[in-house]
Amino acid sequence: MNVPRRILALIAAVTLTSAPTTAVADASAVPGTMAAMGDSITRGFNACGFYLDCPSRSWSTGSDAAVDSHYRRLLADNPSLAVHNDGRSGAKVADMAGQAQQAVSQGADYVTILIGANDACASSEAGMTSVADFEARFRTAVRTLTTGLPDAGIFVSSIPDVKRLWEVGKDSSSARTAWSTLGICQSMLARPRSTDQADIDRRDRVRGRVADFNAVLARVCAEQITCRYDGGAVFGHPFTLSQLSRWDYFHPNASGQRLLAEITYTAGAVL
Repeated sequence: MNVPRRILALIAAVTLTSAPTTAVADASAVPGTMAAMGDSITRGFNACGFYLDCPSRSWSTGSDAAVDSHYRRLLADNPSLAVHNDGRSGAKVADMAGQAQQAVSQGADYVTILIGANDACASSEAGMTSVADFEARFRTAVRTLTTGLPDAGIFVSSIPDVKRLWEVGKDSSSARTAWSTLGICQSMLARPRSTDQADIDRRDRVRGRVADFNAVLARVCAEQITCRYDGGAVFGHPFTLSQLSRWDYFHPNASGQRLLAEITYTAGAVL
């Protein structure tokens, strides 16, 4: 199948970071409107205040120069770029259909998606979303986008490795206290210092579920010529404790949001 020239140009235009600094964007391909779909990570939760959404520091739509979001990078080529953060803290893949409809109503030319952490980070392992349900709901959302916005470029980020979260925080008393007190991601983070085989196996199964979700994201995205997946770049990145909010040791702080923006924007250049 031949990919429309405009779509290829658009996808290239939203990934200029990896191009030589002398590259010039095709003005006709630079998006006029972008939208972000996702959960608390996309909302910039805890990146600027205690238990607050901070969309100005979102990796996707943030206006803060220190984060250097997708929006900020695209703004250099289109100062009138309109931006919408349709994410919602606490969102799961079940919420993607509604967010996709919002993006369609906004006439987005470029859409970013980061979803799935809350589908794995449940109060217990049994509460995780099934892979089959995750796939059905994500496919529905993507089809809503491609039907309503047939020329829009879609970027899909992999889900961060929640076991890495445990690895970098398990020896921190502050992190352990936050995880326990706030009931954060207990499917992975319950009994963080335990070396019992049952806990080791549980952590591996939760990580496996995230890997399965990422395989779904890759597969569904590959079905659409306007969609690009990050190739597992976010999942595979060894983030550090210093890039997490000191209020919950779960969400990215401003430094973590900047890192996420850099990884995803660069990964989107793989055509």
